[in-house]
Amino acid sequence: MKIAIYGRQFNDPVVLPFIQQVFDNLSLHHVDIYVHHQLHNYLKDNLSTIQYKVLDPNDKIKGFIDLFITLGGDGTLLDMVSLIHDSGIPVIGINFGRLGFLASINKSDIEAAIHAVVTQQFTLDNRELICINSDAEIFGKDNFALNDITIHKRDDSAMITTHVFLNGEFLNSYWGDGIIISTATGSTAYSLSCGGPIIFPESKSLVLTPVSPHNLNVRPIVLPDTCVLSFDVESRGGNYLVSCDSRTAAVDKTIRFKVNKAGFDLNLIRLNNESYLSTLRNKLLWGLDARNY
Repeated sequence: MKIAIYGRQFNDPVVLPFIQQVFDNLSLHHVDIYVHHQLHNYLKDNLSTIQYKVLDPNDKIKGFIDLFITLGGDGTLLDMVSLIHDSGIPVIGINFGRLGFLASINKSDIEAAIHAVVTQQFTLDNRELICINSDAEIFGKDNFALNDITIHKRDDSAMITTHVFLNGEFLNSYWGDGIIISTATGSTAYSLSCGGPIIFPESKSLVLTPVSPHNLNVRPIVLPDTCVLSFDVESRGGNYLVSCDSRTAAVDKTIRFKVNKAGFDLNLIRLNNESYLSTLRNKLLWGLDARNY
């Protein structure tokens, strides 16, 4: 079994014993360990005794790597999506961050989680992605998102106006700081903080959530994932930002964007002792009201 590990640079050395534990447990199961070159640059200076092979950036991972493990938070796993692309390689995240909706494995559960992964005691949770297209091809081949695509004003500019079309028909013009196009997976991310609904991953839906709308009658709207959304943006400041998960680009001219479902999914590993409901309860602290006890 070939398992690859991905992670960012860690500023806090407190994570080092947990990283060591990951490698120790993988070694006990005699798997072939590959490390993304970005994480390798960190490990060689901090945990030089760990044995692994470096995953070359030019290596074709489809059909070669069986599974990816990310070390970090949800942002790290979102970065991983660009590397996995449409290969279908399953991924699981060990949470070294804070909330961890996607990277759901707690640091205290590393040993049990790795045993479950290696012995294939898990199910694959298929998560839909969305993609953004325009004549300018702002994000190139990395134009897809697991969580959300966002159009947002710059910090120093006035509000923007986003004209939205649904399958070619005018929907609404949104005055405000911007708009979020979220997948069901991303409904618990930025969209949620802006008042959007929580949507179960299997719901086959998208969410259109305005950011600080100037019109008080504007509310988030749930749409079928089969729709095609188009966006024309007006900005008095002359430019604005477009984000695709953790990738952000500044746009300084009028461009029409189209957002629709991507042509592939992400295979997110869910251990057999986990469920989406248990994740919601644990991360959002549901059921902890003192009146329940």
